[in-house]
Amino acid sequence: MMRVWNTVEAWRERRGEIGGRMVGFVPTMGALHRGHAALVERCRTENEIAVVSIFVNPTQFNDARDLERYPRPLASDLAMLEALSVDDVLAPGAADLYPSGYAFRIEAGEITELMEGARRPGFLQGVMTVVLKLLNLVRPHRAYFGEKDYQQMQTIIRMVEDFFIPTEIVPCATVRAPSGLAESSRNRLLSEAGVERAACLYRALTTAASPADASATIEAEGLRVEYVEEHWGRRFVAAYLEGVRLIDNVPWGGPPGPQPAPWPASGPRHALDSATEERDEGVPRGPGGPPHN
Repeated sequence: MMRVWNTVEAWRERRGEIGGRMVGFVPTMGALHRGHAALVERCRTENEIAVVSIFVNPTQFNDARDLERYPRPLASDLAMLEALSVDDVLAPGAADLYPSGYAFRIEAGEITELMEGARRPGFLQGVMTVVLKLLNLVRPHRAYFGEKDYQQMQTIIRMVEDFFIPTEIVPCATVRAPSGLAESSRNRLLSEAGVERAACLYRALTTAASPADASATIEAEGLRVEYVEEHWGRRFVAAYLEGVRLIDNVPWGGPPGPQPAPWPASGPRHALDSATEERDEGVPRGPGGPPHN
């Protein structure tokens, strides 16, 4: 039977009961979808205890309206997790995770100075801070992160290595609709027509000859492009549709442009080789995109 823990104190008692059993962890902000379900299913399969957190982290939002608008369907989220045989759900309040406010935080250098870090000041710092808190509380052997938020995932991998945190970060493939649209909690903020139009992001990323061409293709569909960039063998996009900010990325084997410093080499425990391969199934590929494995 799944149990829900709403305070850090109660969770700590439960963590003591778990002891040395193999713990897998999926941190989320709720509004769960098929992508989250895939993470949880893998976590459930590979560990004795499956733990999921639901916490809409205020420190990673640089727009108060975006924070207020973020969906919070807690009842349906818990029903999904129970159906997936999760053992424990950690769903604390902000006062529990930030007892001193935001007095202490994780900062990073060049790793956060492009794309999401450049366009959303404080976002990656907020992500790193809350993930560090959650990893300290859950003490998982493995933690599962989706490749849709690739820059975020890689930043967490670097943080875990630099702080000697004994948790294996497991990258998991982006889950997509048949149209190619990446599963995202923000998709539920779109109209039905908007969901259809948003599929142009994946088509542009995988077929356009250059970032400029991809940007033009997306804007022709009526979206407002914030960036299309290529880094670390991947092509990234952020764009607005119906006031909703959407991001995506795919592996890209095209000619390299100017590249920032590479992500640091990592040990085998992070299985980063798998993080550089697209494993989406059943999604059409354009002729200019990377090969489908």
